[in-house]
Amino acid sequence: MSFFEPLTRLQQLPYERLWKQYRQEDVKRALCKERLDEQDLQALLSPAAESCLEEMAQRAQRLTRTHFGHVMQMFTPMYLADFCVNHCTYCSFSSIYDFPRKRLTPEEVRQEAKAISATGLRHILILTGESRRESPSAYVKECAEILHEYFSSVSIEVNPLSTEEYRELREAGVDGLTLYQEVYHQETYRKLHVKGPKRVYRNRLDAPERGCQAGFRSVNIGALLGMYDWRQEAFMTAMHARYLQDKYPECEIGLSAPRFRPYLGEFNPESDVTDRALVQIILAYRLFLPRSGITLSTREPAALRDHLIHLGITKMSAGVSTEVGGHTREGGTPQFEISDNRNVQEITDMLHANGLQPVFKDWDLLALQV
Repeated sequence: MSFFEPLTRLQQLPYERLWKQYRQEDVKRALCKERLDEQDLQALLSPAAESCLEEMAQRAQRLTRTHFGHVMQMFTPMYLADFCVNHCTYCSFSSIYDFPRKRLTPEEVRQEAKAISATGLRHILILTGESRRESPSAYVKECAEILHEYFSSVSIEVNPLSTEEYRELREAGVDGLTLYQEVYHQETYRKLHVKGPKRVYRNRLDAPERGCQAGFRSVNIGALLGMYDWRQEAFMTAMHARYLQDKYPECEIGLSAPRFRPYLGEFNPESDVTDRALVQIILAYRLFLPRSGITLSTREPAALRDHLIHLGITKMSAGVSTEVGGHTREGGTPQFEISDNRNVQEITDMLHANGLQPVFKDWDLLALQV
C-alpha cells in the first residue's frame, strides 16, 4: 500500500459541498483537541475558519514553541544543473525553452560551497532539473561528497529516484529529501505536465515514501499552491504528510507551502492564493501536524516572511539564488523569481530582533556515525 490508495478515496469527496458544511463551532472544537482527525483538518481549511485565524495563530505559536523552541533552522539552495527533459507549463527549466543550459563541474561545486559556507550556513539543499543523462544520481552523489566537506547536512531536490538510488545517496552522506508533488489533483497534473517522465503521476507521488524506506533522516513534501483549488491541495498535502509520519515515525516529515511565482513563460495559476489564505494553510498544517517542520521560502516577500515566522515556521532559506552557480556568478536563467533577496546576515538580524535564535547547524552526520 502507498498513499495512492487513501488519496484515491480523498479525491472522490464532494469538496464544493464539503467546505460549506463546516461552522465556526467545528473550528473551535478542533482547536480544543490534542490530535486532530481528517474532519478537523477540513474544518481548519474551510471558509468558517477565516473568522478564527487569531485563535488558530495563538495555538499554533504555542505548539511550535513547545515542540521546536525559539529557534529557526537556516539553509540555502544550490542549483547544480538546469538540464530538463520535461515539458511543464509553469517552469523556466522546461525543455521547450531555448537558453544555454549548465551543469556545474566538481570544481565549480566546490567554489559554490566555499561561498555559501563563508556565510555560516551548514545546511544546504541541492537541486537539478530532471535529466537522467545530464544529472544522473551518480553526478548528484559526486557533488554531495564534495559538499560534505563544507556542510553538516546535505539534502536533495531532484527527479524521483528508485529506493536503491536513494539508499546509495544516503550512504554517500545525503540525509534529506525534498520533493513536491506540485499538484495533487490528477487531471490538473496531466494538463500541466505535457511531456516527459514527470508526467507519470504515481512515480512522483510514491517517491517521498521511497525516500523514507531508504533511510533519509528527513523528507519534505508540498504542493505548488495556485495550480488548483488551494483548500483541496493543502488538505491533500497534510494528509500525505500524516500518512508518512504515521508509517515512518523514525523519519522527520516536513512540509512547505510554496506559492506560484513568475517564471520564463506566461502561465497563470488557476487558484488565487492570497496572503490570508497562505496564513490559514500554514496554521492548519501546524495544528494538524504539531511535530512537523514547516519551511518558508524566499518566494514570499520579506515583510510577509517576517510576520509568518511566529505562526508555525521552523525553517527558512536565506541568501537565495535559483540560477545554476548563482552564488558565485550571474547571468543564468532562474527557475523562478524570488521575492526576498536578503542575505544570511540580514535574515539573522531579523530573527534576533524577533526573539528567535537562528540555527546554522543542528545535526552532524559524522557525529552520529562515531
